[in-house]
Amino acid sequence: MTRLMDIIAQLISVVCYPLFIPTYGMALFCYAYSMHVQPLSIVWILIAVIGTLLLTCALPISAIAILMRQGKVKDIQIEDAKERRVPYIYTIIGFGCWSYFIIHILQAPHSLRFISIGAVVAITLVALINHKWKISAHLTGFGGLFGGLISYCLEIGAIPTWSMLCVWFLGALVIMFARLRLNAHTVAQVSAGWLLGMACTCLPYCIYLLYAA
Repeated sequence: MTRLMDIIAQLISVVCYPLFIPTYGMALFCYAYSMHVQPLSIVWILIAVIGTLLLTCALPISAIAILMRQGKVKDIQIEDAKERRVPYIYTIIGFGCWSYFIIHILQAPHSLRFISIGAVVAITLVALINHKWKISAHLTGFGGLFGGLISYCLEIGAIPTWSMLCVWFLGALVIMFARLRLNAHTVAQVSAGWLLGMACTCLPYCIYLLYAA
Protein backbone atom coordinates (compact mmCIF):
# COMPACT_ATOMS: atom_id res chain seq x y z
CA MET A 1 0.00 0.00 0.00
CA THR A 2 2.86 2.39 0.85
CA ARG A 3 4.46 1.74 -2.53
CA LEU A 4 1.11 2.33 -4.29
CA MET A 5 0.61 5.64 -2.50
CA ASP A 6 4.08 6.75 -3.55
CA ILE A 7 3.35 5.85 -7.18
CA ILE A 8 0.05 7.76 -7.07
CA ALA A 9 1.78 10.78 -5.55
CA GLN A 10 4.47 10.68 -8.23
CA LEU A 11 1.84 10.40 -10.98
CA ILE A 12 -0.06 13.40 -9.60
CA SER A 13 3.16 15.41 -9.46
CA VAL A 14 3.93 14.60 -13.09
CA VAL A 15 0.42 15.32 -14.41
CA CYS A 16 0.28 18.59 -12.44
CA TYR A 17 3.85 19.61 -13.30
CA PRO A 18 3.95 23.44 -13.06
CA LEU A 19 4.98 23.94 -16.69
CA PHE A 20 1.91 22.03 -17.89
CA ILE A 21 -0.52 24.26 -15.99
CA PRO A 22 -0.60 27.25 -18.43
CA THR A 23 -1.49 24.93 -21.32
CA TYR A 24 -4.26 23.31 -19.25
CA GLY A 25 -5.47 26.78 -18.36
CA MET A 26 -5.46 28.02 -21.95
CA ALA A 27 -7.42 24.99 -23.15
CA LEU A 28 -9.91 25.51 -20.31
CA PHE A 29 -10.21 29.22 -21.12
CA CYS A 30 -10.87 28.54 -24.81
CA TYR A 31 -13.58 26.02 -23.93
CA ALA A 32 -15.26 28.24 -21.32
CA TYR A 33 -15.11 31.39 -23.46
CA SER A 34 -16.58 29.58 -26.45
CA MET A 35 -19.37 28.15 -24.30
CA HIS A 36 -20.32 31.23 -22.27
CA VAL A 37 -19.31 34.31 -24.29
CA GLN A 38 -18.81 33.71 -28.00
CA PRO A 39 -17.35 30.89 -30.11
CA LEU A 40 -13.65 31.17 -30.77
CA SER A 41 -12.33 30.11 -34.17
CA ILE A 42 -10.44 26.83 -34.38
CA VAL A 43 -7.43 28.70 -35.76
CA TRP A 44 -7.37 31.08 -32.76
CA ILE A 45 -7.68 28.19 -30.33
CA LEU A 46 -4.88 26.22 -31.99
CA ILE A 47 -2.56 29.23 -32.07
CA ALA A 48 -3.36 30.04 -28.44
CA VAL A 49 -2.87 26.51 -27.11
CA ILE A 50 0.19 25.64 -29.21
CA GLY A 51 1.81 29.01 -28.52
CA THR A 52 1.24 28.54 -24.80
CA LEU A 53 2.65 25.01 -24.93
CA LEU A 54 5.80 26.13 -26.75
CA LEU A 55 6.56 29.21 -24.64
CA THR A 56 5.61 28.08 -21.14
CA CYS A 57 6.41 24.37 -21.41
CA ALA A 58 8.63 23.33 -24.32
CA LEU A 59 11.13 26.18 -23.92
CA PRO A 60 11.78 25.71 -20.17
CA ILE A 61 11.74 21.90 -20.39
CA SER A 62 14.26 22.00 -23.25
CA ALA A 63 16.54 24.08 -21.04
CA ILE A 64 16.07 21.64 -18.15
CA ALA A 65 16.85 18.69 -20.45
CA ILE A 66 20.11 20.34 -21.52
CA LEU A 67 21.03 21.00 -17.88
CA MET A 68 20.27 17.36 -17.06
CA ARG A 69 22.63 16.19 -19.80
CA GLN A 70 25.29 18.49 -18.38
CA GLY A 71 24.75 17.00 -14.93
CA LYS A 72 23.64 20.32 -13.42
CA VAL A 73 20.11 19.07 -12.74
CA LYS A 74 19.32 15.58 -11.44
CA ASP A 75 15.74 15.16 -12.68
CA ILE A 76 12.90 17.05 -14.32
CA GLN A 77 11.11 17.60 -11.00
CA ILE A 78 14.19 19.52 -9.73
CA GLU A 79 13.57 18.67 -6.08
CA ASP A 80 16.85 20.33 -5.01
CA ALA A 81 16.08 24.03 -4.54
CA LYS A 82 19.64 25.02 -5.47
CA GLU A 83 19.29 23.36 -8.88
CA ARG A 84 16.22 25.45 -9.70
CA ARG A 85 17.97 28.80 -10.16
CA VAL A 86 19.06 28.51 -13.81
CA PRO A 87 15.86 26.71 -14.95
CA TYR A 88 13.84 29.54 -13.38
CA ILE A 89 15.65 32.08 -15.55
CA TYR A 90 14.58 30.26 -18.71
CA THR A 91 11.09 29.81 -17.31
CA ILE A 92 10.73 33.52 -16.58
CA ILE A 93 11.91 34.34 -20.11
CA GLY A 94 9.40 31.87 -21.57
CA PHE A 95 6.54 33.23 -19.48
CA GLY A 96 7.50 36.80 -20.37
CA CYS A 97 7.36 35.93 -24.07
CA TRP A 98 4.04 34.19 -23.47
CA SER A 99 2.58 37.30 -21.84
CA TYR A 100 3.69 39.38 -24.84
CA PHE A 101 2.14 36.72 -27.11
CA ILE A 102 -1.17 36.89 -25.19
CA ILE A 103 -1.37 40.67 -25.13
CA HIS A 104 0.05 41.75 -28.48
CA ILE A 105 -0.30 38.75 -30.81
CA LEU A 106 -3.55 37.14 -29.67
CA GLN A 107 -5.00 40.40 -28.31
CA ALA A 108 -6.83 38.20 -25.83
CA PRO A 109 -9.67 39.31 -23.51
CA HIS A 110 -8.62 41.52 -20.61
CA SER A 111 -8.82 38.82 -17.93
CA LEU A 112 -6.43 36.55 -19.83
CA ARG A 113 -4.00 39.43 -20.36
CA PHE A 114 -3.83 40.14 -16.64
CA ILE A 115 -3.61 36.43 -15.85
CA SER A 116 -0.52 36.19 -18.09
CA ILE A 117 1.06 39.19 -16.35
CA GLY A 118 0.24 37.65 -12.98
CA ALA A 119 1.84 34.37 -14.06
CA VAL A 120 5.10 36.17 -14.87
CA VAL A 121 5.01 37.88 -11.47
CA ALA A 122 4.29 34.57 -9.74
CA ILE A 123 7.15 32.64 -11.35
CA THR A 124 9.53 35.54 -10.68
CA LEU A 125 8.54 35.63 -7.01
CA VAL A 126 8.90 31.86 -6.73
CA ALA A 127 12.40 32.12 -8.20
CA LEU A 128 13.35 34.85 -5.71
CA ILE A 129 11.80 33.09 -2.71
CA ASN A 130 13.52 29.86 -3.75
CA HIS A 131 16.89 31.37 -2.81
CA LYS A 132 15.90 31.19 0.85
CA TRP A 133 12.87 28.92 1.05
CA LYS A 134 11.62 26.08 -1.17
CA ILE A 135 8.11 27.30 -1.91
CA SER A 136 6.00 24.85 -3.94
CA ALA A 137 5.95 25.62 -7.67
CA HIS A 138 3.30 22.89 -8.17
CA LEU A 139 0.86 24.64 -5.85
CA THR A 140 1.79 28.06 -7.19
CA GLY A 141 0.78 26.83 -10.63
CA PHE A 142 -2.50 25.34 -9.45
CA GLY A 143 -3.25 28.38 -7.30
CA GLY A 144 -2.62 30.50 -10.38
CA LEU A 145 -5.11 28.41 -12.31
CA PHE A 146 -7.71 28.99 -9.57
CA GLY A 147 -6.99 32.72 -9.49
CA GLY A 148 -7.35 32.79 -13.26
CA LEU A 149 -10.76 31.16 -12.95
CA ILE A 150 -11.86 33.91 -10.55
CA SER A 151 -10.60 36.61 -12.94
CA TYR A 152 -12.45 35.02 -15.84
CA CYS A 153 -15.68 34.81 -13.82
CA LEU A 154 -15.34 38.49 -12.88
CA GLU A 155 -14.95 39.45 -16.54
CA ILE A 156 -18.05 37.62 -17.74
CA GLY A 157 -20.08 38.44 -14.61
CA ALA A 158 -20.47 34.83 -13.50
CA ILE A 159 -20.53 33.56 -9.92
CA PRO A 160 -18.63 30.29 -9.31
CA THR A 161 -20.91 27.59 -7.89
CA TRP A 162 -20.15 25.87 -4.60
CA SER A 163 -19.62 22.60 -6.42
CA MET A 164 -17.05 24.23 -8.71
CA LEU A 165 -15.19 25.75 -5.78
CA CYS A 166 -15.20 22.42 -3.94
CA VAL A 167 -13.70 20.67 -6.98
CA TRP A 168 -10.90 23.25 -7.19
CA PHE A 169 -10.16 23.07 -3.47
CA LEU A 170 -10.18 19.28 -3.64
CA GLY A 171 -7.72 19.44 -6.54
CA ALA A 172 -5.43 21.65 -4.47
CA LEU A 173 -5.60 19.23 -1.56
CA VAL A 174 -4.76 16.28 -3.83
CA ILE A 175 -1.66 18.05 -5.16
CA MET A 176 -0.69 19.08 -1.63
CA PHE A 177 -0.97 15.46 -0.56
CA ALA A 178 1.26 14.35 -3.43
CA ARG A 179 4.00 16.88 -2.68
CA LEU A 180 3.90 16.14 1.05
CA ARG A 181 3.85 12.39 0.43
CA LEU A 182 7.03 12.68 -1.63
CA ASN A 183 8.64 14.82 1.09
CA ALA A 184 9.20 17.54 -1.50
CA HIS A 185 7.73 20.31 0.67
CA THR A 186 6.32 21.19 4.06
CA VAL A 187 2.70 22.14 4.75
CA ALA A 188 3.74 25.81 4.94
CA GLN A 189 5.49 25.64 1.56
CA VAL A 190 2.55 24.10 -0.32
CA SER A 191 0.05 26.44 1.36
CA ALA A 192 2.17 29.50 0.58
CA GLY A 193 2.57 28.38 -3.02
CA TRP A 194 -1.17 28.04 -3.52
CA LEU A 195 -1.91 31.44 -1.98
CA LEU A 196 0.86 33.13 -3.99
CA GLY A 197 -0.34 31.71 -7.28
CA MET A 198 -3.96 32.61 -6.61
CA ALA A 199 -3.09 36.17 -5.57
CA CYS A 200 -0.85 36.83 -8.56
CA THR A 201 -3.42 35.81 -11.18
CA CYS A 202 -6.47 37.26 -9.43
CA LEU A 203 -5.34 40.58 -7.94
CA PRO A 204 -4.08 42.23 -11.19
CA TYR A 205 -7.50 41.96 -12.83
CA CYS A 206 -9.27 43.04 -9.63
CA ILE A 207 -7.07 46.15 -9.50
CA TYR A 208 -7.79 46.80 -13.17
CA LEU A 209 -11.55 46.63 -12.46
CA LEU A 210 -11.23 49.10 -9.60
CA TYR A 211 -9.40 51.64 -11.74
CA ALA A 212 -11.68 51.04 -14.73
CA ALA A 213 -14.84 51.57 -12.68
